[in-house]
Amino acid sequence: MASDPAPAKTMSRPLSPHLGIWRWTATMAASITHRATGLALYAGTILLAAWAFAASRGEAFFAPVGAFLASPFGALILFGYAFALLFHSINGLRHLYWDMGRGLGVKTARMTAWYAFAASILLAVAIVAAGVSARGG
Repeated sequence: MASDPAPAKTMSRPLSPHLGIWRWTATMAASITHRATGLALYAGTILLAAWAFAASRGEAFFAPVGAFLASPFGALILFGYAFALLFHSINGLRHLYWDMGRGLGVKTARMTAWYAFAASILLAVAIVAAGVSARGG
C-alpha cells in the first residue's frame, strides 16, 4: 500500500531493563537468591524424601544413600540444602517485615539483605559442622 507510514526509527537503548545495564546491589542479589533457593528447595526435598524412603526400607536401601550423603559431594549438597532453607526462610521473614510497611528504605533494605546472607551462611556452616562432629568425622 502506498499510504503506509515510514518505518519508525529504532531506538539505541533497550526497550526494557535487563541485567546488563543494572549495577548489582545486595537487594537485587537477595531477590535473585530468594528465587533460586526456592527452586533448590524442590530438588533438596526430593533428596530428603529419597533419604527417608531408603531409611524406612532398611539397611540394604539406606546404605548407598547414606554413603552418598557422607561423601564430600553429599556434604556439599547438604550444605547447599541447609543454606537454601535458611536463606529462603530468613529472607521470607524480611519480606514479612516489608509487608508490615517497615524496612522499606534503601539503607535498611540493603542492610537486611546483607544480614540475610550472613545469617544464612553462618547458620548453615554451624548445622553442617554439628552434623559432621556428631557423625564422628
